[in-house]
Amino acid sequence: MKAVAYTQAGSLDRADALIDIELPQPAPGPQDLLVKVAAISVNPVDTKIRSKRPATVDDPQVIGWDAVGEVVAVGAAVQGFAAGDRVFYAGALDRPGSNAEYQLVDARIVGHAPASLSDAEAAALPLTAITAWELLFDRLGVAEGGGAGQTLLVIGAAGGVGSILVQLARQLTELTVVGTAARAESAEWAKELGAHHVIDHSQPMLAQLQALGIDSVELIASLTHTKDHYAQYLECIAPQGKLGVIDDFDSIDITQLKSKSASFHWEFMFARSLYQTADMAEQGVLLNRVAELLDAGALRTTLGEHYGVINAANLMRAHGLLESGKARGKLVLEGF
Repeated sequence: MKAVAYTQAGSLDRADALIDIELPQPAPGPQDLLVKVAAISVNPVDTKIRSKRPATVDDPQVIGWDAVGEVVAVGAAVQGFAAGDRVFYAGALDRPGSNAEYQLVDARIVGHAPASLSDAEAAALPLTAITAWELLFDRLGVAEGGGAGQTLLVIGAAGGVGSILVQLARQLTELTVVGTAARAESAEWAKELGAHHVIDHSQPMLAQLQALGIDSVELIASLTHTKDHYAQYLECIAPQGKLGVIDDFDSIDITQLKSKSASFHWEFMFARSLYQTADMAEQGVLLNRVAELLDAGALRTTLGEHYGVINAANLMRAHGLLESGKARGKLVLEGF
């Protein structure tokens, strides 16, 4: 089968940072689906793994954690799926990724793809939808239909996770949603997706919130540059507020949250599959719910740009845009 891989971890400044290769087609284990991949999207985790995870010519690494495709075979213990089903999923961090013609994925973390969306539109959603859903409902503890009188501040509202988090919060809760964006086109995108207000995170945020009549925020979803914005979070967060974080950074002093009795919450959507948690199947459940909301018109795809067919050259371009920090929505590739 065709695949895109790397054989040496590092930056994109090498012509062979990603390469087109041929690999054997895998066979499903008891809990697996074998999926013929139709479309994929690219996430920041792809660039992080490519730059750090060891690889060799004898052990090439296939990455990618978002796909839509057709089930071609099912494992003996799989329930709820059959050959021919159209599915979408984010996969597992410790297994070969979706940048390949065929991929194995544990059926418990797979959803039936939304019928109303194209393959490219559907591929934009799984990883970010799972992350946003878990962050909002599991980590920050908002109840569906709840949140009245509270404000959610979404840092980086035009990015991949922000684009779906804004929609989920607006459609499924009573929260006031304030997004942040530093560029005019990003601010407009966040407003289109449902943010009540958009402020500029490159400027002092508390003053902008106060100008909107918001003295503090009960919930903060920090999706990017947490360390850079942390001092401002301390100013903006309400007493007994919650700060949810998804990005990587060296260190911050969480003891500074103590005076407000504010809490810190990590969201890492791969935790369930990495540790085979008892509730691992909840990711499949929530993907099916997201598909229903998409088909009902309550949510929309977050596809930002279509980067063409799945090959090394196009994936390198997509990785480059993600690393620039200027991507809006999701970058999608389709077909081999």
